[in-house]
Amino acid sequence: MLQRADTYADLLDNFRWRIPARYNIGTDVCDRHAPGNPLALIHLDQDGAVRRYGFDDLRRWSNRFANVLAAHGLARGDRIGVLLPQAPETAVAHITGFRAGLITIPLFVLFGPDALAYRLGNSGARAVVTDRAGAALIAGIRDALPGLERVYCIDGAGEGAEDFHALCGRASDAFTPVDTAADDPAVIIYTSGTTGDPKGALHAHRVLLGHLPGVEMPQRFLPQPGDRYWTPADWAWIGGLLDVLLPALHHGVPVVSHRAKKFDPEGAFRLMAEQGVRNVFLPPTAMKLMRQTRTTPYPGLNLRS
Repeated sequence: MLQRADTYADLLDNFRWRIPARYNIGTDVCDRHAPGNPLALIHLDQDGAVRRYGFDDLRRWSNRFANVLAAHGLARGDRIGVLLPQAPETAVAHITGFRAGLITIPLFVLFGPDALAYRLGNSGARAVVTDRAGAALIAGIRDALPGLERVYCIDGAGEGAEDFHALCGRASDAFTPVDTAADDPAVIIYTSGTTGDPKGALHAHRVLLGHLPGVEMPQRFLPQPGDRYWTPADWAWIGGLLDVLLPALHHGVPVVSHRAKKFDPEGAFRLMAEQGVRNVFLPPTAMKLMRQTRTTPYPGLNLRS
């Protein structure tokens, strides 16, 4: 969105919002980069295993899940919750929702039953994508959510949940994305609720384009050759989803995903060095802990921004 400039004054003078009339986040972050299947996601499992996915992998996977949702009766405008930590399935669930014309709801994995029940009920969610822990939590509140029809679990079937991977594996990877306007609804972000209950803020597909200048500027004109993005911030928050995951994929920049049980400053240094991370989005608390942990350069760390 930003035109590179040597001075801030020139940057401002040359800036124009470029929002097309027709725009879909799901096709924007997949299809443009799909040819050749360049690297999109690097996921580090808890056991240290590394899984890699290209842009065409994400496109075909999200098409499969879109066909699953369509077969189960979900249609344009329906809401789908995403109760997952950083993981490839989290990205696929959101991309699928956008491509299918649905409205996704990012949900934090540490929400308790009351917080989760409120958001799912208030949004009118018809489906949720989650893991084994999330499925167990939802099973305990299912009676309070008569509108919730489907729960898809990435760890397999059980507790009233269906096997996400098995369903996707049987579905076709051919799907025509819904033709959406930039102003059509895409995602509901719930505030923490400074007074009363949390408030659901409904954002249109253009929200990603609106976030780009605020990502490109502090990342010193993202993208540049060799960029690779990581954040310890959960993708359930707007900082993780709309300041890292989706802007990076929009620009064709690979994203590193990892769900640590607890933030480990030395582990963060090691992750960035070993995975060739060039760009980070670090909450102030994380930076403070890292500063207290290490006062000398970490070997192999090569951050750009």
